[in-house]
Formats: sequence, structure tokens, C-alpha cells
Amino acid sequence: MKRSKKQNFSSFTLAQAYQYLGIITLQPWALDFVPQNPSDFFQKRLDRLQQTFALRAYEKSKELLIDAVCEEALYPNSALKIWKGAALSSDRLTGNVDYLITDRKDYLDRPYLCIVEAKKDDFEQGLAQCLVEMAACQWNSRQAGQDLPIFGIVTNGETWRFYRLDPDQRVYESAPYAIGNWLIVLGCLHQVFQWCLAYSQAGGDAH
Repeated sequence: MKRSKKQNFSSFTLAQAYQYLGIITLQPWALDFVPQNPSDFFQKRLDRLQQTFALRAYEKSKELLIDAVCEEALYPNSALKIWKGAALSSDRLTGNVDYLITDRKDYLDRPYLCIVEAKKDDFEQGLAQCLVEMAACQWNSRQAGQDLPIFGIVTNGETWRFYRLDPDQRVYESAPYAIGNWLIVLGCLHQVFQWCLAYSQAGGDAH
């Protein structure tokens, strides 16, 4: 019997992504976080990026901003690692993910979090891609005998929206947070990374 071809993450519309996960709506999610002050290093780096690159004009430039924000929120957490542009597959899905957060290893292990850049500020398409990427992360987690929440983020570098896929297949969505308030954006990111770290330290058993 011929095996069906895997579908690429980027080929899904939002309606198709909802149908794939078997959901009809997203649940509101009020993140419980502690505001985080940006470091002096981050503020200086951001100033240099804004002076040197056209951050709003091109997608590649926006990636620099996303890189800087993720680095600031994750550092100095040495137990987690960011993979950029990594390949991810499940039994029915495949593609390359903008950002994955995993345990710090020299090889890509099961991801806790995927981050999708909203290309051309298209948050609807970004959400579609994020949903199926979270589903692929969940599949990999279950293959390893672990069933835990998977996190997702959709961002264009300036606006950040957070998602959580629970084992019962409910999907939660936060309000959009803008980088005009770094205390909130970095606080939310830091909290999500802390949840990922808790799963890592507990061997996937933290809930």
C-alpha cells in the first residue's frame, strides 16, 4: 500500500489547521508572568540594530529582532537551546520551523516550543502554521512516551502572541503584546521558557 505524502506546515490555511487539530475555537489565555526588565546589553543591542538595519522593511531584518528578543529572554538559561530553521516531522506533517526550543543537546530532541514569524505581518497564516507545528511537536512528545502541553508563539518581531496546546487538544491564545512594553513581552517569554525548563528538568513529567 502506497504511503500518503506528508503535508508541509506552510501549506495549511487557518481553517485546515483548525480541522487538523479537531478544534473549532481558541480558548482565552491570561498568562501568569512576572514583568522582566531588559538588560543594559539588550537595550544597547536593540539600539544598534535599529540604527543599522531596516527592521520594518524586510523579513530577514525582522528575524534579527526576534533573535535578539529570544536571546534576552532565554539567557542565561543553559539547559535550553534554540534551533533556527530546523526540520521537524510527524507521521503526517513535515517542514522547517522558524524557531524550536528544546533541551540543550548536540542533536534535535523533542521540542517544547515553536515560534513562527508572521511573514508580511500575516498573523492568520502564522497561526495556521503554528497550530500544525505544535501538533507535530505533540506527536514527537507522545512518541517519546510523554504527554505534556506544547507552546507556540506567532510574532513579527514587534507584536507577540502566545499559544498552548494541551494534551486534551484544547488550544489557548493570549492577548497580543507589543514590544512598546518590554516588561510584558520579556516577562511572558521568560515565563514560557521557564515552563519548558520545568519539563526538561522533570524529564517531561512536569504539569
